[in-house]
Amino acid sequence: MRIPPRITTLGGSVALLSLLLASGPLTAQAATPATAPPARSASSVSAPASSPAALSPAALSAAAVGTVCYSALPAQAHDTLDLIAAGGPYPYEQDGTVFQNREGILPSQGSGYYHEYTVVTPGSPTRGARRVVTGEQSQEDYYTADHYESFDLVDRDC
Repeated sequence: MRIPPRITTLGGSVALLSLLLASGPLTAQAATPATAPPARSASSVSAPASSPAALSPAALSAAAVGTVCYSALPAQAHDTLDLIAAGGPYPYEQDGTVFQNREGILPSQGSGYYHEYTVVTPGSPTRGARRVVTGEQSQEDYYTADHYESFDLVDRDC
């Protein structure tokens, strides 16, 4: 199985910084709620592209990604991240396959940029809903506990 390339010489802050830079004006709007447009879901945005209230899909996806401290992840997520770092072996055949980002929640990237891995759910007869999705950048690991409904970028510094 091909393991996605990951830059190991750069710190984890590079992925977080690139995420913050990619979110652009949305971050500034969030910091000033008095001037920010009303909260919208990705499916309810219908303002014309020329409207200041219109948000790009990239800005919406960056806003949908939160952060989670590595120490707050379940033990099974730590196990999955350790397996990814070691290059396997993985418990499920689907682990390491390309994640398509069909939901559009993660920052938009080219095909093959993201890969998904199962986070074992104790007591579940199936793979369960928990996953780690990795990007090509060093330490660009996203955790989802709800089968891609939401993602949190893993912060290894807390």
